[in-house]
Amino acid sequence: MARIVFMGTPEFAVPSLRALAADHGVAGVVTQPDRRAGRGRKLSAAPTKTAAHELGLPVITPANLRDAVALSQISDWKPDLIVVAAYGHILRRELLELPACGCLNLHASLLPRHRGAAPVAAAVLAGDARTGVTIMKMDAGLDTGPVLAQGEIAIDAGHTTGALTAELAALGAQLLRETLPAYLRGKVKPQPQDDALVSYAPMLKKADGRLRFSRRAVELERQVRAMQPWPGAFALRGGQPLKLLHAQVAAGEAPPGRVLLVSGGIAVGTGAGLLRLKRIQPPGKRAMATKEYARGAPDFVGDTLE
Repeated sequence: MARIVFMGTPEFAVPSLRALAADHGVAGVVTQPDRRAGRGRKLSAAPTKTAAHELGLPVITPANLRDAVALSQISDWKPDLIVVAAYGHILRRELLELPACGCLNLHASLLPRHRGAAPVAAAVLAGDARTGVTIMKMDAGLDTGPVLAQGEIAIDAGHTTGALTAELAALGAQLLRETLPAYLRGKVKPQPQDDALVSYAPMLKKADGRLRFSRRAVELERQVRAMQPWPGAFALRGGQPLKLLHAQVAAGEAPPGRVLLVSGGIAVGTGAGLLRLKRIQPPGKRAMATKEYARGAPDFVGDTLE
């Protein structure tokens, strides 16, 4: 049985860790350190760390992979294979060369499309009809290694980044279970990526959530879905952020940013079409239906969002 070291951090990585633990010998887990989160800014363990403890697996949480102690521990685990799923750091060459069977990465896109840190959000933003997961053999580049296997799913009209990520996590775990046995026997030949088809998905920033109503409604609706759960889509009203949680494209025209009543609810004008606002969250308040908010803010209709 192969000895595997698993490296991953968010919830996306947890199904893969559980699958590997069930099918193979996981010698150890590497994840990022506990972070402060929530209103109380309490230390919170990464989902992968929590899962590893539940599975009784040893875990280390180095701040970075230049940590000599961490590198020594990974070496002491004597891995035949390192499997990475959304770990959050690029592996150094000495790690890439450590295991006899190399290092594999489970990436949440159909490489070479959407290389980088935010591939799921990028697929939703781009209006892709399909996305998936890729198992690739890692090299020194950013998601540039040859491909072992891919799995596809359709992107539905209601998919948020959070919901789509959860589906891809399950798909990725299943793909690992199907692919690793043959790979470890030397029966899978990695195929190079087509560099002519490359696109990039950089890490999201808080500012990426702001809607610009000069853009088309269809693009803004995708942005609302792509920014959930983080950083969240928002517009400014009176200089304060108004979170936009659920929106739909509607027929009609109005000046960009102008809030108006339409059949069935409240919408805002865009560069092309209307964006019907279904659920919003005002500053310091709970999420609510937009019609409920408008009842308590009668000057909302007719206002202009920025």
